[in-house]
Amino acid sequence: MKGIQEFFEKYAFGVCTRLGEKLRIPSSSIRLFFIYTSFLTFGSPVLVYLMLAFVMNFRKHIRRRHSLWYH
Repeated sequence: MKGIQEFFEKYAFGVCTRLGEKLRIPSSSIRLFFIYTSFLTFGSPVLVYLMLAFVMNFRKHIRRRHSLWYH
């Protein structure tokens, strides 16, 4: 079970971890929320998850570019 968790933490964009840090909620609770709501709503939270991952990745690239312009 630990191996599965490490795999998803490494390759799942860090969305749940980032949300957990911002909201001060354990990331495992957020992961369970995404899993349960995905089953109940036939996968629509997966779209939300992917959109959040895209926004986080986009913001990371903007910050890098911003730091290169001014330093």
